[in-house]
Amino acid sequence: MDSKDLVPIFSEFKEYKNIDRDAMMRILEDVFKSILLKKYGSDDNFDVIVNIDKGDLQIFHYRICVADGKVRDPNSQIAYSDAILIEPDFEIGEEVAEEIFMQDFGRREILGIRQTLATKIQEYEKNSVYQKYKERIGEIVTGEVYQAWRKETMVLDNEGIELVLPKTEQIPTDFYRKGDPIKAVVSRVEMRNGNPFILISRTSPTFLERLFEQEVPEFSDGLITIKKIERVPGERAKIAVESYDDRIDPVGACVGMRGSRIHGIIHELRNESIDVVNYSTNPVTYIQRALSPAKVTNTIIYEKTKKADVFMKPDQVSLAIGKGGHNIKLAGKLTGYEIDVYRDSDVESEDVDLQEFGDEIEQWIIDALLAIGCDTAKSVLNLSIEDTMKRADLDEETVLDIRRILEEEFES
Repeated sequence: MDSKDLVPIFSEFKEYKNIDRDAMMRILEDVFKSILLKKYGSDDNFDVIVNIDKGDLQIFHYRICVADGKVRDPNSQIAYSDAILIEPDFEIGEEVAEEIFMQDFGRREILGIRQTLATKIQEYEKNSVYQKYKERIGEIVTGEVYQAWRKETMVLDNEGIELVLPKTEQIPTDFYRKGDPIKAVVSRVEMRNGNPFILISRTSPTFLERLFEQEVPEFSDGLITIKKIERVPGERAKIAVESYDDRIDPVGACVGMRGSRIHGIIHELRNESIDVVNYSTNPVTYIQRALSPAKVTNTIIYEKTKKADVFMKPDQVSLAIGKGGHNIKLAGKLTGYEIDVYRDSDVESEDVDLQEFGDEIEQWIIDALLAIGCDTAKSVLNLSIEDTMKRADLDEETVLDIRRILEEEFES
């Protein structure tokens, strides 16, 4: 084996490995110096010259020419009779440069060079991937689904680096097949058994934040900032924004003309409902905005216990609570207050608690209505038949029967 045998090896690493030129040269020098150290006991007087482009490598051994019989250190000195065999005009006291060829290494040493080189390259590449993605935590990455399993999905980025998207980090309605494009945020990077493990997420609030930063240029310009984000992935999200320029409406900037900016984000999040609200240091105002789309008539704040009693018209209660209670839960997390919703007292006195109809309406139906915030007769009647069917997941016949029972109560 001579230096020309290294050409295909250099070419392979140059084209397919994630290694820059300087790093490749350092690795090759280190590998050959370690071999020289084993063979000669020292690498102090050797020079390894690497030409990555040509796939060539030269090793020179530098020694001082001394008189025959005066050699004390074979690694730093060479006898005159040996020096003139390399080049006849060497004189005593001169430095002799002798080239070391691959043929001068034994078969076992050559195999060791190959193995050590491959090991060093793999170690460098793994560390390079780890460091690269360690610096990208919190950034959006795009890739292609390589394999989808039950508990996780393997994704390859544009350089063929493996990324892992666990089922727990996927939006519930996400469904992927091999070859599908995918977008996510880098969530965690660590080394496992010497290999980089890169975890990505689509459920992280950071993912939603980065999507807004991509769509809304005012964020990169520093005109708008995100104060807080809360999500129930695939269902609902609330994002509080603030503008440092009074001329800019942060909510309008995020939504865009006719929803042009927010539409793409909603589509990426599988039709997740997104409420963008203006941040406020006034807790009453902030809570009222956070309960959007419900309209609040009055709010009482208990600062010591971080609780808030919110009053609204009966037809707004179900909106405030939201499907599965997501709206009021997210509003509470966004504002930092435990929110309780009440109907206006003047309306409540004329209403009838839904539980009082237990003899005429089955309990599971009452529970379904309670789950969407309808706990009185009028709160149900204030909803349209279609809304009741959709929110409570009831069929039309059942809803019509419920309304008949409730209307008879008020007629009587």
